[in-house]
Amino acid sequence: PIKLIHVCGCNVTKCGKVQGGIPTDEEQATGLEKVIMKAMKQGEDPFNMMKPKHYAGSKADPHLVPSITNKRIVGCVCEEDNTAVVWFWLHEGEAQRCPSCGSHYKLVPHELPH
Repeated sequence: PIKLIHVCGCNVTKCGKVQGGIPTDEEQATGLEKVIMKAMKQGEDPFNMMKPKHYAGSKADPHLVPSITNKRIVGCVCEEDNTAVVWFWLHEGEAQRCPSCGSHYKLVPHELPH
């Protein structure tokens, strides 16, 4: 049982929370929302909501492509003003090159947060 203490006209629990106030987002979050909030506080990005890191696309610094399987289809817009997308399969293992521009991509394993 939670012990209530009467302080300054407010009922306060033993841990210091005021009863009857508006709960914070962290206090009222449940399920998947709570998992996401906890991960974001720890600096993780479970659903890739933050701006992605910029990679050079070279063999030493390939574009990292997360995947829950051992392959994924990737689209490369080879030049900034290009209107066509070059699609190709990226497989687990060594970095692979775009067949058109030569930019390097590497598949990395990704675990779903739930």
